[in-house]
Amino acid sequence: MTKRLLAAALVAGFLAACVASVLQFALTSPLILAAEKYETAESVAPAKHAFANPLIVLAHAGHDHGAEPQWQPAPGLPRLAFTALATLVSGVGYALLLGAVLVATGRAVTPSEALKFGIGGFLAASLAPAVGLPPELPGAAAAALESRQLWWVATALATATGLYLVAIRRGPAAIAVGLALIVAPHIWGAPHGPEEISAMPPVYAAQFAARSLAVAFAFWAVLGLAFGWAWNAVAGTKGAARRSEVPA
Repeated sequence: MTKRLLAAALVAGFLAACVASVLQFALTSPLILAAEKYETAESVAPAKHAFANPLIVLAHAGHDHGAEPQWQPAPGLPRLAFTALATLVSGVGYALLLGAVLVATGRAVTPSEALKFGIGGFLAASLAPAVGLPPELPGAAAAALESRQLWWVATALATATGLYLVAIRRGPAAIAVGLALIVAPHIWGAPHGPEEISAMPPVYAAQFAARSLAVAFAFWAVLGLAFGWAWNAVAGTKGAARRSEVPA
């Protein structure tokens, strides 16, 4: 069971990472590069602000204002390679978690069933946190990194638990508690930093948030479908191997 889970997670994580990396390169990377130009210009001449930047924050470690300069891969191919590697590691980890939840709940592991759980993963890990902390571009005002990360983790866990109670347990009490868990982080409120004026056009931030969520949805959908397919493919391969070992 463990080897089967690991093998399916590796396949699913790899395929989902490939799809997400291509979409990131085509949809979000150009916006990040454009935003970094504004960020650099503001650091040189901070008095030249032309546009009001809406308060958009995310638990994102790449640009933490006031922190020590952090190592970053060089622009171009090194950055793309490190981004793809990080996406691959995340994909395998999420696939392992998705598979473990599927097995633990006793659901049949099929592509369609795994897709449903993949959509649940998107709702819990991407969409729900984005309600309070939308994906942000470099240079956006943000609260302390630790508080954003804590709120993101709490929101993802509360949403995942709530979805489980609503979609799987389904009893009246379970549905009530599940809905309360889903709503609770947003009633509490996400941590926000000071609102600042930025030269970056607000449309960039809106496009980046929307495209990031679209990429996340594609990532989770492929992750679920690929895991369901790989789980059964691994079982079929092992069955064929056992049959071949039986003497005629």
